[in-house]
Formats: sequence, structure tokens, C-alpha cells
Amino acid sequence: MNYRKLGKTNFNISEISLGTWQVGGKWGSGFNDKTADELINTAIDNGVNFIDTADVYENGLSETAVGRVVRSRSERIYVATKCGRQINPHINEGYQPKVLQKFVEDSLRRTGLETLDLIQLHCPPTDVYYRPEIFELFDRLKEQGKILNLGVSVEKAEEALKAIEYSNITTVQIIFNLFRQRPSQLFFSEAQKKDIGIIARVPLASGLLTGKFDSKTTFDAQDHRNFNRNGEAFDKGETFSGIDYDLGLKAVQALKDLFPGTENLAPIALQWILSFNEISCIIPGASKESHVLSNLSVYDLPKLSEEKISEMNKIYEEYIKPSVHHLW
Repeated sequence: MNYRKLGKTNFNISEISLGTWQVGGKWGSGFNDKTADELINTAIDNGVNFIDTADVYENGLSETAVGRVVRSRSERIYVATKCGRQINPHINEGYQPKVLQKFVEDSLRRTGLETLDLIQLHCPPTDVYYRPEIFELFDRLKEQGKILNLGVSVEKAEEALKAIEYSNITTVQIIFNLFRQRPSQLFFSEAQKKDIGIIARVPLASGLLTGKFDSKTTFDAQDHRNFNRNGEAFDKGETFSGIDYDLGLKAVQALKDLFPGTENLAPIALQWILSFNEISCIIPGASKESHVLSNLSVYDLPKLSEEKISEMNKIYEEYIKPSVHHLW
């Protein structure tokens, strides 16, 4: 495992870390504690020391599992969680300091941790970024020893640029992958100037970049890859990075042609992200142990050449960029 600095936090974290949206089993299947514990322990056994969760993942069961495993380990494992998406309706007016403070305290209770290494606002409405009192709350929570650092998880690059105007923002979690390239333009350079840790989420475009899906692949009714393709439940960009599924399959076929004989494209897609020095870590999800090991197999491959990276970018330019680049 290789490690990188997470911006102003000064945490030295595994560049391949773990996202836990589906850690208790695949989306819609119910939460399995045994599966969750095995996944998290496998990740830690292989050098992962940064785990991202959220209070809304599996109604808090993900946080509980992360806390349970982390407390059982002797290694220093950094825990990042998120708050805000419990607000219903999820609107700017619902974001109030007292409400958010309770969310943080609830996360501490579920994880069983004394302090949260990183708390992140969880894709709040854009107007929230223009309310200093929301960001000031977390200075008080830090003084109280409840959190060490504040970050944000964003939907749009513009929200990231606004968020890092606040001096107490240490990290930004943003969708970034071969099929979502716009953040690497202005945002990356501005983040680097301010020593902001960048956490790449949805790195495999909801599994599309594994190369394992085709036109006949089906997804469970409770899986967002089935019910949110057009943004019916939340931002469309969270599902397949906002790409039309059939168009995505064409782009993936072009990738397969570029890497003939490669059954699993995931480590190649992750290598592409790691080629950006501004990235602190990637948080691919996993619903079974083999997914964790697949993500970590990035180290089994020879380094991507500049030529291959250039060819991969051409696939983005041809197939993906015209329909999504301007949106996020």
C-alpha cells in the first residue's frame, strides 16, 4: 500500500481506502454484520487505514460496523463520516447548527468513538455553502473534542470551490473518475494552493468502469443503479457518474479494446485516478471481500504509461465529454 497526505489534516492515509455505502452487502439486500466486519477487516489487513461512512448509510448500521471494527483493531485507523442527508425535506432551511450538532453526537454514539477524525457535510444544498454560521459550528465541535477536522462532500465542482473559501475546510470529497474529469481543471489547482485533501468518490462510476456490466445486466429494485438513472431519488451524477448507461457501455468497450484480455478494468481505472498527484485517496465501495481485493490489485499491475493515459482520455473526449462535462 502507498500512502498520501490528506491535506491540512496531516493524516497519512492509504491512497486506496474504503467507502462503506454498501459494506453490509449489495444495495437493497439488507445489512449483514458478518459481511461488513469481514470487508472492513480485510481492507485493514491489506493496509487500508482510512474508512469513509455516513450516518444515512444503511440507517446508521454502516457507522456502527465501522466503529465496531476500528475499536477492535490496534492500528491507527482514520474514520470519516458525514452528516446532513437525514434532513427531510433536504433543503437549505433544514440546515441548522443544533440539528447538525445532534447528528455529530449521534455518529459518535453509533461508532463508539470519542472523536471523529473527519466529519463532512454530505452534499448539502448549494445555498448552505453561503452560510458561515454552519461552518463556524464545527469550530466549536472541534474545541469540544468531538471532531478533529471538517470536510465537505460535494456534487458540483463549483460547490467545492466555494467550500474551500472557509478556512476550517480541510478536505473535499468529489466524484472523480475517467468518466468525470472536470474537477481536475480549476478545482484541483485551487485545492492544492490551500492544502485541501481531495477524496475521490464513485471512482468506478457505480461499477461501470469494472467492465463487468453489459446490456443484459440487471440491478435489484432497491439498487440506485436501477431506480436513479435519471435522478429520480437524488442527483443523477451519483449513478453511473450521470452517464447514459448504453453510452457508458460503448465507452467501456473502447477501453476493453485498449486493454485486450483484461477481464477486470477496475485497477486500471483506479490507476488513472492515482496518476493525479492532487488526489489524497480513492474510496471505492465494496459489497463483498473480492471487491476489496480487486480494488487493491491496482498494485499488481505495471504503471500506466503516458501513452495509455492519453488514449484513455481520448475515449472520454469522444464518448463521454459532450453529454456530461458541463454538468458537474
